[in-house]
Amino acid sequence: MTGVLIPGPGKRVTLRDVALEAGVSIKTVSRVVNGEPAVNAATAVRVAGVVERLGYRPNELARSLKGQRSRTIGLVISDISNPFMASCAQAIEGVAQEHGHALILCDSHADLRTEGDYVGLLTQRQVDGLLLVPAHGHNVHLNREQQAGLPVVTLDRPAEGVQADMVLVQNRAGAREATEHLIRHGHERIAFVGDVRNFYTTRKRLEGYKEALKAANLKPAPSLGAHSIELGEEAAKSVLDAPDRPTALFAANILTALGALRAIEHLGLRIPEDVALIGFDDFELAPVLRPRFTLVRQPAAELGRRAAEMLFDRLEGRGRPEPRRLVLPTELVVRESCGCPVEPAP
Repeated sequence: MTGVLIPGPGKRVTLRDVALEAGVSIKTVSRVVNGEPAVNAATAVRVAGVVERLGYRPNELARSLKGQRSRTIGLVISDISNPFMASCAQAIEGVAQEHGHALILCDSHADLRTEGDYVGLLTQRQVDGLLLVPAHGHNVHLNREQQAGLPVVTLDRPAEGVQADMVLVQNRAGAREATEHLIRHGHERIAFVGDVRNFYTTRKRLEGYKEALKAANLKPAPSLGAHSIELGEEAAKSVLDAPDRPTALFAANILTALGALRAIEHLGLRIPEDVALIGFDDFELAPVLRPRFTLVRQPAAELGRRAAEMLFDRLEGRGRPEPRRLVLPTELVVRESCGCPVEPAP
């Protein structure tokens, strides 16, 4: 038996690779993979072990392709209802079309087990490459696919326990800039409403918020666990109902910003007279609402586009072999919800 075979980037493990590693014929491997009974038990166990170790996946779409690409890529995102994720996916689809590929989209609902199931499904469909917004937890199921030759690029957050190309944004700097803006408006009680603390984006934005408050000798007041509009509303209500009510809110993503808006309206408060509000993530209605929303804009479309381009660089053999890390800047878009004066109409 030879040493463990690891294909190069963009190359998939084949029946021939398994046969060479196990020291048997291609026909024997095919029989084991297809569950045919006419194979010695010890040989079948040995071949199955090699199949597992090399991460071989049968091509359920086109076994006759014989090494050709499927012209498809997979995308696993964490929440298809989130407009930010939708913008990323749309940009990725555009790049895929430019390269003559179709996109298969899956929603993990930010659940690690669901993500693993979808990754397995996509590899069985012989996608040429994989993009994903990783769920929280150790994404070790990606290691086996990478070893089998599947190019992987993560976006919005890194995959834990995995060395892969990634495209991120300046979460901490964006949150710090937004909080500093509220402090310059004279706010000393600024609450943070965010998603689950363990999420990479929440953790980085919370760090930026705390950095700004610490520099101004102010105390943080975070309320976390809001990973939907409804939970964002509950979290905002919990801080706005407090005896020492904050005069400003920083909502750490678009869903918590919309939830905070609901809570403020339900409590009969005015923006920005009673409570100023800044959110993270721009959205289409932000300039239409009255007052108009001040938001940290992250380049969702560029994030998706750059991640997709990075994946096709791997597929086409461009770039260095070591994992690449690209961080895109954010922008504070100042409107009126923070207390800035209304700009005159053009």
